[in-house]
Amino acid sequence: MLVIVVENAPPALRGRLALWLLEIRAGVYVGRYSRRVREMLWRQVETAIGEGNAVLAWAAPNDSGFDFVTAGANRRMPVTFDGLRLVSFLPPDGSDPDPDDDACDDA
Repeated sequence: MLVIVVENAPPALRGRLALWLLEIRAGVYVGRYSRRVREMLWRQVETAIGEGNAVLAWAAPNDSGFDFVTAGANRRMPVTFDGLRLVSFLPPDGSDPDPDDDACDDA
C-alpha cells in the first residue's frame, strides 16, 4: 500500500496521480503498486510539485512497518532517531522557538 498526500499541487500533477491512484480525499492518493511504479510516481511528484509540498508513505519491512519521503517546503521535517523515521516540527515562522533558552551555552 502506498499513500501520496499533496498540498498546493499543480492541476497537471494531480491529474497524473489520479491516473494511477485513487483520490480518496482532496490531495490524498492511495494505491498498491510495486517499488518500481512507486519510484516512478515519486519522480514525477518531485519534478512537478512546484511551490507545493508532498509526502509519500508506503509499507516497509522495518520496525515501524512503513517508510516515507517528502518534497517541497513544509514545517514537518523527517529525522532519523535510533533507526526510526520520525517527524520534527519547525517553528511556524522559521525562527528559534525559544531565543532566551541558553541551555547549550552552559556546556
